[in-house]
Amino acid sequence: MHATLTSRWLVWIIFAASVFALLLLSSTAAGGDNAQKDNSQNVGQAVSDFALEDTLGAAHRLSDYANSKAVVVAFLGIECPLVKLYAPRLEKIAAEYRERGVTFLAIDSNSQDSLAELQHFVRTYGLTFPVLKDPGNVVADQFQAVRTPEMFVLDSDHKIRYRGRIDDQYGFQKGVGYQRPEANQNELLSAIESVIAGEDVAVASTAAPGCLIGRVSSGDAKTDITYSNQVARIFQNHCVSCHREGEIAPFALSSYEEAAGWAPMISEVILAGRMPPWHADPKHGDFANDARLPDEDKELILAWAKGGAPEGDPSDLPPPRTFTTGWQIPTPDQVLPMADKPFVVPAEGKVEYQYFTADPGWTEDKWISAAECRAGNRAVVHHIIVFIIPPGEDPRPEAEGMSVRELLAGTAPGNPPTVLPTGMAKRVKAGSKLMFQMHYTANGREQSDLSSIGFVFADPATVTRDVKTDLAINVMFEVPAGADNHKVEAWRRFRQDSLLISLMPHMHLRGKAFRYELEYPDGRKEVLLDIPNYDFNWQNSYYFKEPKFVPRGAKMHCIAHFDNSEENLANPDPSQPVRWGEQTWEEMMIGWFVRAPAEEGADPDERRPANERDDDSTDKVSLSQ
Repeated sequence: MHATLTSRWLVWIIFAASVFALLLLSSTAAGGDNAQKDNSQNVGQAVSDFALEDTLGAAHRLSDYANSKAVVVAFLGIECPLVKLYAPRLEKIAAEYRERGVTFLAIDSNSQDSLAELQHFVRTYGLTFPVLKDPGNVVADQFQAVRTPEMFVLDSDHKIRYRGRIDDQYGFQKGVGYQRPEANQNELLSAIESVIAGEDVAVASTAAPGCLIGRVSSGDAKTDITYSNQVARIFQNHCVSCHREGEIAPFALSSYEEAAGWAPMISEVILAGRMPPWHADPKHGDFANDARLPDEDKELILAWAKGGAPEGDPSDLPPPRTFTTGWQIPTPDQVLPMADKPFVVPAEGKVEYQYFTADPGWTEDKWISAAECRAGNRAVVHHIIVFIIPPGEDPRPEAEGMSVRELLAGTAPGNPPTVLPTGMAKRVKAGSKLMFQMHYTANGREQSDLSSIGFVFADPATVTRDVKTDLAINVMFEVPAGADNHKVEAWRRFRQDSLLISLMPHMHLRGKAFRYELEYPDGRKEVLLDIPNYDFNWQNSYYFKEPKFVPRGAKMHCIAHFDNSEENLANPDPSQPVRWGEQTWEEMMIGWFVRAPAEEGADPDERRPANERDDDSTDKVSLSQ
């Protein structure tokens, strides 16, 4: 069974540990809050003539297009995720305006983009307008271009009438990325129409979110820190698990040439705190999968980039890191595909979550000690989550209560599968079905995917602890229209001594912040996890370095804040109140946590004795405050 919903259900990565994915941005564009600076400095100025060669070696001068009603110059970079998303759209726009006397030119000024790579990019995306290579970023300097994609609209006198973004579909706000289903503002199209009509451009400049242009280095090293003697080691330890050929990251960091070209962008995302993708306040919790870059490594990278990104002596390079090919868990006892045929991922646009129900054919209970979700096409699979549908329950994605099903396994960029410690396993009942939640990210080309999950089964006689997923949940809230910091709470009581393994909060597009507090029976409170800037694009799980003992009677207290105001650029509709619901434009408030009984052999589903008085320490939620 395959179903498509106009919703984004809760996402959780059970068997995973986040690592550094330096610039993994498929559904949102690279480029930080500091991209929001004014860039109108040269609007109204004429651009001097220039000459560049296209990918076939033909020369193009700006003066060749003196008879055009307008010339649109697009600065592009072949590996920038936002460029890949917009490339098909730019081709369509160029074709539509060609008959109206508008010329489109694209310029690649990145030092890290070779001519051969640029030729491949043009063929891959079917671009029919001239794509020019700018050696030494001379023309980029002339335009004062900063990012890719950055657009310039010139009139017939070759004066800059507009510079900035294509539209407002993608961007960043306070370090959090947003992606709209479609653009609300189309500044590029409006500017072209105004120039053709001989009218003033209403919005002459906008900030251009995107990747910094990889300008050539001066060659004069201003630091003793080099790629070879320091930076390559850091990248190997923290980045190349994603940033290597065949993985989902948009570019590799396994060579000096690539790394040097991306050095300014690397510095920006580190300084902005967007990368590595870790959102927990370091004052609370001690997590095994803490993806933060150590301060000393961060300073080394920043100093290297600021000093001109020198290569150093290649003999100082560390040995290349090797990676396991094939299954990372022990040889699976069973491999289950998500469907009987691949799913086709469109070239562009927002891809709603896809759901596939698969029957593993289990006629007896299974104890799963390891599981690995494998993307069939890593270029477009952002994450996979597999839910358990117990026997006899409605397997449809739209079935009531699907959002709080038991979660079995998952994977996301950079997250290796986890083999549970000896004696631990997750029990799945005979007759259960599994539902794959697939998050795809368009990358400018239509592609297909057929992902799967592999299992290693444990002998039930060897299992001493049954791992369970619990949650503190509130479905009784309403976030008022325009509210910018609305508080919602939920509690869940521990009914037995437990070992707490991991935490994972979940909200939708209005989610602003989330906190887990443990309330002990003696009245003490402890902050377990605090996420001051929740980002729906990065669904991180947080694994304790050591399972945390929680006494019976303690309560998990989760506090969420929502931003339903116009200031939240990801907000689908700030004019309307929002309540609980499965769809993206609705909201959720879930605090997931994974636990096991502290006592070996104890039933993790144990409930309080029937004669125990039900008081204010039982499970509860609070109404909105």
